[in-house]
Amino acid sequence: MIIILLTVIHVIVCLFLILVVLLQQGKSADWSGTFGGGSSQTTFGQRGAATLLSKATTAAAVIFMVTSLALTIMSSNPSSRSVVPANATPAPATPPPAAEQKDAAPAPSPAGTENKEAAPAPAEEKSNK
Repeated sequence: MIIILLTVIHVIVCLFLILVVLLQQGKSADWSGTFGGGSSQTTFGQRGAATLLSKATTAAAVIFMVTSLALTIMSSNPSSRSVVPANATPAPATPPPAAEQKDAAPAPSPAGTENKEAAPAPAEEKSNK
């Protein structure tokens, strides 16, 4: 029951996180940022005041990570219920039915033991002299 509730919360937070990230404006989203203007001397651009969207993004990201970790831990718990009973034994494997060997070619004889009866005798050549 708790896993289902946690999964529902996780999906809602995922959708909210996607929405909040897509609504945010880039650091240089104006016309001067398009052509390289507006950059500052800092590595990641100017640091402005945190907006409501950036705070919501941070909160959603933290909740997303916590629910992901919780779902992983709960799903890997060995005491969780299984669909296979603990006292179940596997069924013995039965061999497949043997195919009939009437039309199959005979097995080759081992090396060095030739079957001379089965081999036709070479025909003797008669010369007309």
